[in-house]
Amino acid sequence: MLNEALKQIRVFHQIKQVELADKLGISKSYLSEIESNKKPVSMDLLEKYAEYFSVPASSLMMFSENMDAAKKSDRLRLKCASKIIKAMEWISARHDAKA
Repeated sequence: MLNEALKQIRVFHQIKQVELADKLGISKSYLSEIESNKKPVSMDLLEKYAEYFSVPASSLMMFSENMDAAKKSDRLRLKCASKIIKAMEWISARHDAKA
């Protein structure tokens, strides 16, 4: 889920993969693998995302599925995170339709 959130943040801000990869100091192919959930996101890279998009890294961690979801509060967090991603996808699609 974290990979999808990172992708949607990029799409929402209308930034191409190559541009973001350059800003984060990684290759476009590596960014593509992160967004397609083929590669994990390191904490260092997550910090770079947070800094670039001016959001707290802890907000991005909300989308991490690797956190223990045994507690009711963690299951709620994942459910909310899923809904937020769907809203971000909807907003991006509407913006693309208007452009």
